[in-house]
Order: sequence, then structure tokens, then C-alpha cells
Amino acid sequence: MDFGLVLQTDPPASQVVSLMKRAERNGFRYGWTFDSAVLWQEPFVIYSQILAHTQKMHVGPMVTNPGTRTWEVTASTFATLNDMYGNRTVCGIGRGDSAMRVAGRAPNTLARLGEAIDVIRDLAEGREASVDGNPVRIPWIRDGKLPVWMAAYGPKALELAGTKADGFILQLADPYLTEWMVKSVREAAVAAGRDPDAITICVAAPAYVGEDLAHARDQCRWFGGMVGNHVADLVGRYGEHSGVIPDELTDYIKARQGYDYSHHGRADNPDTAFVPDEIVDRFCLLGPPEAHIEKLRALRDLGVDQFALYDMHDAREATIDAYGSDIIPSFT
Repeated sequence: MDFGLVLQTDPPASQVVSLMKRAERNGFRYGWTFDSAVLWQEPFVIYSQILAHTQKMHVGPMVTNPGTRTWEVTASTFATLNDMYGNRTVCGIGRGDSAMRVAGRAPNTLARLGEAIDVIRDLAEGREASVDGNPVRIPWIRDGKLPVWMAAYGPKALELAGTKADGFILQLADPYLTEWMVKSVREAAVAAGRDPDAITICVAAPAYVGEDLAHARDQCRWFGGMVGNHVADLVGRYGEHSGVIPDELTDYIKARQGYDYSHHGRADNPDTAFVPDEIVDRFCLLGPPEAHIEKLRALRDLGVDQFALYDMHDAREATIDAYGSDIIPSFT
């Protein structure tokens, strides 16, 4: 199992780079960041510094979207980083939650996302693609490589990930829901004539190492609120108890009343009081190292290839170090 570190690009950028360097020293192979231009600093500028100050770490957004930048710009940016530092980037992509809504736009449709996955990958790897009906090819790209991993929760999005994406990003670490969603992605891959085992499975969630579970829960409760945004969209689309989405994913948002993106992904988010301890425990990894190892082994047995650790709390360095000393060695 691979390990990734997920950060927000809060200033100063030098601190983001420093934490990624620390993560690589501790055995993390991937460095991810949020991508929301209004809320945080521009990640692709920072990726250049991360790549320059690490040796093997792969970097990418968790996640970008098809609407913030034009597709040829996204592809060229990835290809430029790859040309400078070797093929060490991965494109995590989704419909766009905070990035689109903060700017007053709706998230992208799945149809647009599916088209963008193909176009961005083709352009970044040097092939011709159709952009707004026009044939486009980036002529300077040589030996480009860009895996595109898609974030998804709902049935149609899971189907799209299995049909088109090189990897699937699931932003929660509940084994029951992971099993259901990975199965959906793989079934879609088979139906599309693809090898389901060729799709990389990445589970992303907060982790907090320590004995004080009450404090760990409070530091990671924000995650249930963030996931709740996507769940609310699913309930709006499919309804409650639809049979299409597991109730284990949707029931907890009944008391949700709204969401302020100025607190997005932060431990002090006041809009997450509706998130019960049970959800925090299910969605996150909390407790002593043994508890993390046990849950990670369960996820690995379900086919998870990478655990990407959201490190947005008051023990960022300690968590990176604890994973490096006590947890990652159990999986390498």
C-alpha cells in the first residue's frame, strides 16, 4: 500500500513544501493538495517547489475540476511539471465543490467531467484532442504521462470512474462503504471492457494518532461536514432511502443546515456540529498506531492501493512522524 499526504495550500507556501519534504522522509510517496483558487494559494506553483525539493514524490490536486481552468491549460501545466521533474504528477479530478461554488458557479456535470478526463489526459501525453470542437495538440510534449484519478460517491459518478479514469479517489475510510463503491467502480470497468484491477484505488481521509479519542474526533469532525456537501447533492438527486445509495452514507446529514466554505476543511469548522462521533470514527482513522494499522489492513484487503492522509488538524508533524515510524513500515 502506498501513502499520500493531503494538505491545503495555506500561506506560507514554504510550510506546505516543508511538510511534504517531511512526509517523503517518512515514507509517503504522494503529495496532494486541495485546489480551490479563492480559498487557498495556487497549487500548481507550489507543486513545482515540492518536486524540486523531493526526490521521488508524486504530486497532484485532490481534486481539480474541468471548470476552473481551460483543459489545455490544465494539461500543459501538468506536462510542464513532468518535463521539468520527470513524470511525477497525477491529476485528481472531480465535478468541483468549493472551487466552483465559492466563485458562484455550479459544479460541473458528469458529462463534462467525462469529456475532460479524456481530453486532459490525451493533451498532457502529447496526443491530439478536441477542445470546443477544435483539434488541439501540444507539440513540445515528449514521453508525457498523466494518470487521471476521479473522485466519486454516487452511482453515476462511480460508473464514470470505472469507465474512464485511471484511478478512483474515495474521500472516506469506512470499510463497508469502500467495499460497495470499489465494487461499483470495478463492475463499470468490466462493462466497459477494461481491466478492473488496472484502476488504482485511493482512499483519502483524516488520520490522528493518539490515545485521546475525544480530542481526535473534534479535530477531524470537519471531514464529516465536507463529505456531507457531496452527500447532500446525492440525496437531492436520488432522495432519501432510495436504495440506490447506502443509508450508511446518507442518514447522518438529516440535521445538516448549511455550510460556510470559509471554514472548509478546517478543524474549527462551526458547520459540523451535526456530525456524530460514529461518523467521525467510521470515516477517519483515529487512535493509537495499532488501530490505524488494523483499519488500513482491512482497506487493503478490499483492494485499496493508497491511503491519502488528510493532515488538517493540530498535530500535523506528529501525525506524519507517527505514520513514518509506526504505521507505514507495516505496509512496506
